[in-house]
Amino acid sequence: MTGKSRRQKAVGSRQKAESRKQNPRNNASLPTAYCLLPTGFTLLELMIVISIIIILVSVALPQYQKTIMHARETMLRYDLDTMRKLIDQYAADKGKLPQTLDELVTAGYMRDVPADPITDNKDWNIVTGDDPNSTEGGTGITDVHSSSSEVSTSGTPYSEW
Repeated sequence: MTGKSRRQKAVGSRQKAESRKQNPRNNASLPTAYCLLPTGFTLLELMIVISIIIILVSVALPQYQKTIMHARETMLRYDLDTMRKLIDQYAADKGKLPQTLDELVTAGYMRDVPADPITDNKDWNIVTGDDPNSTEGGTGITDVHSSSSEVSTSGTPYSEW
């Protein structure tokens, strides 16, 4: 080797060393920081997030169920009150009590017999009794109750409302 080629090699190796110091990405032999950083979530982080979600759902679900039950009970009270008022209106207008709830529909007092919000059926317990307005001693519907055997949130059976 000549003196010139040794100098070129020395200058070339110095330039490579300086360029490695300036730009560590070009150095293949040393691990760099950007290669060691995680790119996703760890299992621990995912488990913590899932645990938090489960806790929030376990707190919110009972409240949601209470709200649904309260809404059903409110609709039941409204339907019973409305049907009782319509029975009274029918008796005042026609001079007799209706024999069935369908009579209220055919006479135009209701569009349709509502479904019991607790049982989701149109199966109402009908109480019949003597018609106080009838001169012949007729009978008819005097009251309506839910056909559900369940107990309300207040502790009374729905069938007694």
